[in-house]
Amino acid sequence: SCSDWLINICRRKKELKARTVWLGCPEKCEEKYPKNAIKNQKYNVFTFIPGVLYEQFKFFLNLYFLVVSCSQFVPALKIGYLYTYWAPLGFVLTVTVVREAVDEFRRYKRDKEMNSQLYSKLTVRGKVQVKSSDIQVGDLIIVEKNQRIPSDMVFLRTSEKTGSCFIRTDQLDGETDWKLKVAVSCTQRLPALGDLFSINAYVYAQKPQLDIHSFEGTFTREDSDPAVHESLSIENTLWASTVVASGTVIGVVIYTGKETRSVMNTSNPKNKVGLLDLELNQLTKALFLALVALSVVMVTLQGFVGPWYRNLFRFLLLFSYIIPISLRVNLDMGKAAYGWMIMKDDNIPGTVVRTSTIPEELGRLVYLLTDKTGTLTQNEMIFKRLHLGTVSYGTDTMDEIQSHIMNSYSQVHSQNSGNSTSSTPSRKPQSSAPKVRKSVSSRIHEAVKAIALCHNVTPVYESRAGVSAETEYAEVDQDFSDENRTYQASSPDEVITASWGNEQRHPLVDSAGFVPPAFSPATAPVTLAFPCGSARAAALCREDESSGEITFYMKGADVAMSTIVQYNDWLEEECGNMAREGLRTLVVAKKSLTEEQYQDFESRYNQAKLSIHDRNLKVAAVVESLEREMELLCLTGVEDQLQADVRPTLEMLRNAGIKIWMLTGDKLETATCIAKSSHLVSRTQDIHIFRPVITRGEAHLELNAFRRKHDCALVISGDSLEVCLKYYEHEFVELACQCPAVVCCRCSPTQKAHIVKLLQHHTGKRTCAIGDGGNDVSMIQAADCGIGIEGKEGKQASLAADFSITQFKHIGRLLMVHGRNSYKRSAALGQFVMHRGLIISTMQAVFSSVFYFASVPLYQGFLMVGYATIYTMFPVFSLVLDQDVKPEMALLYPELYKDLTKVRTSS
Repeated sequence: SCSDWLINICRRKKELKARTVWLGCPEKCEEKYPKNAIKNQKYNVFTFIPGVLYEQFKFFLNLYFLVVSCSQFVPALKIGYLYTYWAPLGFVLTVTVVREAVDEFRRYKRDKEMNSQLYSKLTVRGKVQVKSSDIQVGDLIIVEKNQRIPSDMVFLRTSEKTGSCFIRTDQLDGETDWKLKVAVSCTQRLPALGDLFSINAYVYAQKPQLDIHSFEGTFTREDSDPAVHESLSIENTLWASTVVASGTVIGVVIYTGKETRSVMNTSNPKNKVGLLDLELNQLTKALFLALVALSVVMVTLQGFVGPWYRNLFRFLLLFSYIIPISLRVNLDMGKAAYGWMIMKDDNIPGTVVRTSTIPEELGRLVYLLTDKTGTLTQNEMIFKRLHLGTVSYGTDTMDEIQSHIMNSYSQVHSQNSGNSTSSTPSRKPQSSAPKVRKSVSSRIHEAVKAIALCHNVTPVYESRAGVSAETEYAEVDQDFSDENRTYQASSPDEVITASWGNEQRHPLVDSAGFVPPAFSPATAPVTLAFPCGSARAAALCREDESSGEITFYMKGADVAMSTIVQYNDWLEEECGNMAREGLRTLVVAKKSLTEEQYQDFESRYNQAKLSIHDRNLKVAAVVESLEREMELLCLTGVEDQLQADVRPTLEMLRNAGIKIWMLTGDKLETATCIAKSSHLVSRTQDIHIFRPVITRGEAHLELNAFRRKHDCALVISGDSLEVCLKYYEHEFVELACQCPAVVCCRCSPTQKAHIVKLLQHHTGKRTCAIGDGGNDVSMIQAADCGIGIEGKEGKQASLAADFSITQFKHIGRLLMVHGRNSYKRSAALGQFVMHRGLIISTMQAVFSSVFYFASVPLYQGFLMVGYATIYTMFPVFSLVLDQDVKPEMALLYPELYKDLTKVRTSS
C-alpha cells in the first residue's frame, strides 16, 4: 500500500550503525538517534480522514457507490431523491469513521500512558525524574523492582550483592521464566553511585539488530592504568519491554525508540479485510460488467437516438440496483450482531470482539498457528519420575525416596563421626579403587545431591516495606523465612527439580542449594555453576575443605548427554518411554576431580572467559575437556501442566480440517515434549527432527531426507528455518504444508510473523494466530484472524488481537459455532441482497422495454428505499439469526466446519 511504500522510503534514508556511548554524556553522541517514544497509532490529525476514506474507497464496491451518488448532483442524470443514495453511503462512512476514531483514540491513550511513565535519571547533580519519551542514548537510568525497562540498556550496577539480577521477559520472547543478568564488573565494584561520573568510560555497541538472543559489545574505562576492557554479551543487556524482577538496576541507554529490539520485532498493524468482502468486491466487478452490457443493449435497441451517451448513463443508474447500495449496510449490521452474540455467549465468558469487520473469518480457517507457553501450557511443572536404571520412582512412591535418603545420611554421618576421632590426613579421590555395587539408598543419596547442587536456581526474598530510595544500595533487612522465599531460574523445570530436592529434607541439599537459616555460609559447600554449551548445565562443588574432594556435576538433555556418560543399557530406552508420556527428560551425571585437575581447569576457564572474540566457543572447549566418561546418576522426568481441555480442543480442530502449527521460543526438546503430551502429534505419528543446518548443501540434504518421510510431523529450529527459507523457500513450504503438524522452536517474534505471511502467500488459505504474550503480537497482527489470550503474560496480545478469549479451550466454540454461523449467515445474506437487487432490476428492464426503451424509473425514490429496507427487512433478520444445526451438534461433529473451506455454504 501507499503507507507501506512511504515507510520503506523513510527507512532507507537512515542506515543503522554501530555506536560509541559515553556514560552519562548524551551530548557526546556523534549522531542523532530516534526519540524514545512508543507510537502504535495508524494516523495523525492530518492523515486521519484521508487515510480512512482511502481504506474505504480502494475497494470497487464502495467506489462504485460513491460515483453513483455523486452523479445525482447532475440534473440530467438525476433519477430519484438524493437521500436514496447518500443516506446508505453516509451511514456506512459515518460508522466506519467513528469506529476508527474510537480505536485510534484508545491507541493514543495507551501510547501516552506508556510514554509518560517516570524514571529516575542519574546526573552529576543527583537523581532527576524524566519521562520515558525523553530518555536519550547515553543517559544513566535507574529502574526499580517491578518496573518496565524503557529502552535497551547495558547493565552497569545493581543493589544485589551478587552483582546480578533477574528480569521478566514474557513480553519480549514469550517465556515466563526469569532471566539472570550480570552487571559490568568494573562499574559494579565502584563504591558509590556518583562514582559513575568520576570515571571516563564508554560502551561500544553493535548496530541495532532483530536478534533478541545475542549482543556483541565492549566496555572500556580509559582513566585507569592500564585501561580496562571488558567484553559484553547478552547477559549484560537489559532490553526494553522487559521488567526488573529483583533488586534495583542502573543501566546506560544504547538504543531508543524504533531501534530497540522490541520495536524492531513488532510489525506495523494492518487493516484486516475479510475474504468474504474481497470475494464480494470481485463479484461486484462482474455484476458491473453485466450492468454495462445490459445498458449498452438497451441503448442499442433504442437506436442511439438523441443524446445516447446520457441515456446510457441513466440506464446505468436505473439498473444500479443490480449492485445494491444497501449491501454494505446489511453486511455491517449483520457483523455487528455476530460480534454481540459472541460476547454474550455464556459458554465462553470474557470473550471480546475488538475487530467487528471480520467475524466470518472465524469460519474459513485452514491454518492455526499457536504459541506454546501460556497458550497450550500453564508453564507450571510437576516432578513425575526419578529413574536410577534398576529402579524407578513415580509420584505415588516419592515418599520412599525420603526414607532412603535419611538411611543413607545416617550411615554417612556415623562414618564421619568415627573418622573424626582419628586424625587422618586429607584424602584424594581414588580413581583406581575397585568398583563396588552401591546400595539403592546411596545411589538415591548421590542423585538427589546432584540435582540440588547442579542448578542455577536463586532464592528470592521480598524486602520489608519502608525502605527509602536513599537506602536502596544499603543493607536491607529481609525476612529469610520459608514463607517469604520463592525460587527463580532461567527454566521452570530447573525450579521444580531443585525444589523437589529441597522437599526431600536432605541437610546437604538445603545448605548447598537453598541455605536455610540453620546452616551458615561457612558450612555450605563451595559451588561454581556455569553454562557449558547447548542443552547442558554444570557445576563444580568442593564438598569439604578438609578432604579436598571436588565433584564435577552435569545435567542436560539425553541427546547431549548420551555421548558423555559411561556405557549403559537403559538410558536410551527409558528416555523414549518418558518422551512418549510427554515428560521433559533430564540426565544427571558426575565426575570426581583431583586438586591438580581442578586448578588446571580453573585457569583455562578464567582465561577463556576474558576473551573478546569467540568467547562462547573457547569456554565450551575448556568445559568439554571434563565431559568424558562421567558416571550416570539418574534420569528425571518433569511434566509441563497443559491448559484445561487442550487435548480435546486440538482433536476437534484437526477433525475440522484445520492444520495446527506450534511456534515457540522454547528449546527443541521442550517443544517436542509438549507436542506429544498435548496430542498435537498423535502417538501413532512419527516425528522428523530437522537437523541443524548452516549451509545450502546441508539444507538440500536434510530436505531430501525429509521428503522421503510420509505422514510425519516436523520439528525445526528457527535458525535452520532461516537457512531453508533463504535457499529453498518454495520447496520447504510445500513439504511443511503436507505435514499433519509442524513445530517451530527458538522462533523470534519476527520469524513467527514471517511464517504466517509465507503460508498466506504460498497457499492462499486463511490463517489464524493465537498467543498470550507480547512476543506474539506480530504474529497475531500478520494473520488473517488474530486471537489473544489474557493470561499470566499480560494483556498486550489480547489488546492487539481481533478477538480476545480467556482460555484456549474457548477457541473450539468460537470457531465451530460462532465462526461457522457468521460465515454461513453473511454468505446467505449477501446472496439474498444481490438476488433482491436483480429482481427489481429485471422489472426495470421489462418496464423500459415495454415503453420504447425509455430511461425513466419504474418506482419513485421512497418506494425504492422502502423496498431495500422496511419491506424486505424480515428476511434480513431471519438470515442474521439463521441456525442450521444446534451448537451442540456443531461441536460434536466438527467435520461440518470442513465444508466451509470448500466455498459451499448452501444447505
